[in-house]
Amino acid sequence: MDRGFYIVASGMLTEQVRQDQLANDLANASTPGYKPDQSTQASFGDLLLQNSASGQDIGSLDLGVDIARTSPNLAEGAIDQTGEPLDVAIQGPGFFTVQTNDGTRYTRDGQFAVNAKGELTDSIGDPVLDAQGKTISIAGHTTDLKIGPDGAITAGGKTLGTIGLVSLTNPAKQGDNLFTGTPGKAPAGTTLEQGAIEGSGTNPASVMVDLITSMRSYESMQKVVNSMDETLQQGIQSGGAL
Repeated sequence: MDRGFYIVASGMLTEQVRQDQLANDLANASTPGYKPDQSTQASFGDLLLQNSASGQDIGSLDLGVDIARTSPNLAEGAIDQTGEPLDVAIQGPGFFTVQTNDGTRYTRDGQFAVNAKGELTDSIGDPVLDAQGKTISIAGHTTDLKIGPDGAITAGGKTLGTIGLVSLTNPAKQGDNLFTGTPGKAPAGTTLEQGAIEGSGTNPASVMVDLITSMRSYESMQKVVNSMDETLQQGIQSGGAL
């Protein structure tokens, strides 16, 4: 009976983790370049049961479930036209490179801005880097700025820099919109589009269905716990052995 409680409790905890993940995806349904998470569940393992008298195998008992792996869904989001000169969408599997307080990170969020130094930054103020890992200064050129498909930034016939693009091996999310991983050469065919941003990869309708399904699974396991608890109480009150 105790093991039964443990198995059900592991399922409830797993669904709680899943619900937190889905709620976070839903909260970022309007975040440019956001990539939703995908979780894989796995069994803890099996316990082999044997007859205590004869030693004969009876069968196995599952020990519960857990979140085995969480990974981002890197499918490209829809491209939204904004007309803003500092908005840049990636068409293809590449990533922008930004310099954060924790080191170099990568993002698909092309909603750029300019800081007090005149440097091109991402939406939270981290400098965007070029192919050589240097910051890009666009001071005084935010209105006449042109960004080509190859990332080259020009204004008044002058080249100001080139936005760096990289491929990413073993990408792992840090926060909502930044990634770590091993960078490589920009994927072939990847281009940039000025005046547009990549929308969130979250499908609100699909996430809501998954969230409701998870909540119902959690409620079902709660009922199992209540039923097991009632059975245990009846056994104790009757003096019987469970």
